[in-house]
Amino acid sequence: MGLITGILTLPLAPVRGTAWVIGQVLTAAEREYYDPEPVRRQLTQLESELTEGRISEEEYDRLEDELLDRLDEIERYRQGG
Repeated sequence: MGLITGILTLPLAPVRGTAWVIGQVLTAAEREYYDPEPVRRQLTQLESELTEGRISEEEYDRLEDELLDRLDEIERYRQGG
C-alpha cells in the first residue's frame, strides 16, 4: 500500500480491523465445529451408556445415527464439498 493510499484510507482502518477480527473468530468457530474428535468421543460415551444399561437400544440407534450423520457432514466439509 502506497503512502497516499494509506493516508486516504486511514479513516477505514477501524472497519478493516473489525473485519479482520470477525474473520478470525469465524475461522476459529469453523475449526471447532468441524472437528471430528468431540463427535468420536460422544460415540464412545454413547456405547458406554448402552453397555451400562443407562439408555435403551432404540435410543442408542437414534443417537448413533445422528452422530454418524454429523461425522459424514464433517468429512464432506473437509473434502471441500
